[in-house]
Amino acid sequence: MSRWIETWNPENESFWQATGKRIARRNLIWSILAENIGFSVWLIWSITATKLPSAGFKYTTDQLFALVSLPGLIGAIMRFPYTFAVPRFGGRNWTIVSALLLLIPTIALSVLVGHPETPFWLMMLAGATAGLGGGNFASSMANISFFYPDRKKGLALGLNAAGGNIGVSTVQLLVPLVIGIGGAGVHLQYAGMMWLPLIVVAALGATFFMDNLSTARSNFADQVAVARRKHTWIMSFLYVGTFGSFVGYSAAFPLLLKTQFPAVTASLAFLGPLVGSLARPVGGFLADRLGGARVTFWNFVFMALATVGVIYFIQDHVFAGFLGCFLVLFVATGIGNGSTFRMIPAIFRAESLRDFSGEEALARARRDSAAVIGISSAIGALGGFLIPRALGESIKATGGAGVAFGVFVVCYMLCVAVTWWYYLRSSFLAKLAPSLAHAKA
Repeated sequence: MSRWIETWNPENESFWQATGKRIARRNLIWSILAENIGFSVWLIWSITATKLPSAGFKYTTDQLFALVSLPGLIGAIMRFPYTFAVPRFGGRNWTIVSALLLLIPTIALSVLVGHPETPFWLMMLAGATAGLGGGNFASSMANISFFYPDRKKGLALGLNAAGGNIGVSTVQLLVPLVIGIGGAGVHLQYAGMMWLPLIVVAALGATFFMDNLSTARSNFADQVAVARRKHTWIMSFLYVGTFGSFVGYSAAFPLLLKTQFPAVTASLAFLGPLVGSLARPVGGFLADRLGGARVTFWNFVFMALATVGVIYFIQDHVFAGFLGCFLVLFVATGIGNGSTFRMIPAIFRAESLRDFSGEEALARARRDSAAVIGISSAIGALGGFLIPRALGESIKATGGAGVAFGVFVVCYMLCVAVTWWYYLRSSFLAKLAPSLAHAKA
């Protein structure tokens, strides 16, 4: 059964109201489900690693932080081919494939966690395969960006990303509950097995209810051409600060709680990814109305301030203050995720309209935006590796995480400066295109 749509013009209001909106919504719903499971599998080791010692594994704290960081690195790498797969194979087709690939890390985890004698290198290899789940985000976001008109992209991409991001809090909430089913010890194999039927549902849903867009097809050369564009790398850098922080803190939060506040249960860790995920559509909504650059600028300011609060309370071992500041930080990462992604279509639409005209300009802008979204999401995902490693090294060297958080504050202030320099100065807007101001980048 062919699921290719040959004609797609969401910028045409008549087409959108008569046909486009219904089809786009259907694809968004199933995209969210597949991405949610992908995120759950990607971050499955963030909570599983905290349970390994109680299951008889003799890994050090540094090794555990390495185990939760590796899926972040592999996920970032996988996002590059996943981004380019959508225009090559079709969004629906690639959603089916990427969902079924999640069977590899879930089965590997289910097998290995039942053997405490498993060597660390083999467990790291199993953890690396969880990075396949991280690739799903890039292909999902690139695919959904084609379905929606520019005026709707902020909220649509925010909902798609939030639905996926909630997978982090889902896995951190449900795994501790599921592995305790049956009593008599910890059944870590359930942490992988619980996702198997959901993976099948996601693959079947994509098969029967999603579509491929012929208008989204482009060759590899056209896609990688955006790598020569300055704003591709500027936005990728900013996305490290927003999404990189979200996924990095999500991966490290359970182990951070366990090591810095041993008396507190790590099962509270799901709260951070939950509030961060719920805040993501808010970032897209605010960016649609106030301008992505403004929202991003002030969001980085709040991220820096919240991180200062985390440093203060973690040094004084005040859990309530630490948790409160960290939840504010998670909310800010979510809002920043939504606002930075809203900036990308506006920036590249303005650039395209500067160099081309009519439907050609809009089609080129959609292709460029999808490619940049994929590239920036791949680079941003490096935070899932860098943050847990930084925290692990800080704890190893000093006994605490304060040094790592101090570095993070400096990074956020650098993001504040970059956002202002490139996207808030009036000279930039005037030089790029007057329409950018109206597009509320």
